[in-house]
Amino acid sequence: MKGVAQPPEFHPEGDVWTHTLMLLENLRNPSPTLALGALLHDVGKPPTFRLADRIRFDGHVEKGVKMATGILSRLRFSNDQIRGVTALIANHMRFKDAPRMKVSTLKRFLRLENFPEHLELHRLDCVSSHGHLDNYQLVRQKMEELPEEELKPQPLITGSELIAAGYQPGPSFARILSAVEDAQLESKIQSPQDAMAMVLARFRIPDGAPIGAAPG
Repeated sequence: MKGVAQPPEFHPEGDVWTHTLMLLENLRNPSPTLALGALLHDVGKPPTFRLADRIRFDGHVEKGVKMATGILSRLRFSNDQIRGVTALIANHMRFKDAPRMKVSTLKRFLRLENFPEHLELHRLDCVSSHGHLDNYQLVRQKMEELPEEELKPQPLITGSELIAAGYQPGPSFARILSAVEDAQLESKIQSPQDAMAMVLARFRIPDGAPIGAAPG
């Protein structure tokens, strides 16, 4: 990480090494997972560094997940710890999209396992670089406002109801049920009747053919 420059408009503090050290210095009684996430969140930047219209690190998140998995596996961390750390790395750039997320996407984001650690890593990332906490405040407010039953409500329908309606089990079930959950999270439907009406309107019951979205 030493000497790997970053775009100054986002990282006035300096190179990736300096940024990472600042994150570690700002940690306060972290879990091992959060500490390792802070250490490794930008480990994918050095191999993805390139100069274009500005300094860019295209794909550094995916590269970082792969590198962190290798590092932590070599050091004999548990599978649970590796999964937790790589989840932090995989999701740490998603906060920039929070203001433009659909309600359903934001709710799914907020229900990530151990979400407070994702939020804290984002805060550390901001205070150790540009200092802007707008997205942190937005997401924190939503997390405090939305109760658990709104983030992960009971499903309005399941695969059993789809089978009873004449749909054949298969990979398309996941797509149909995901569309129903999206509509539920967006408060567009509130009852099992609403959900089934939506399914029947959007997805044909095929005659031996794969289930697909109905035209229009």
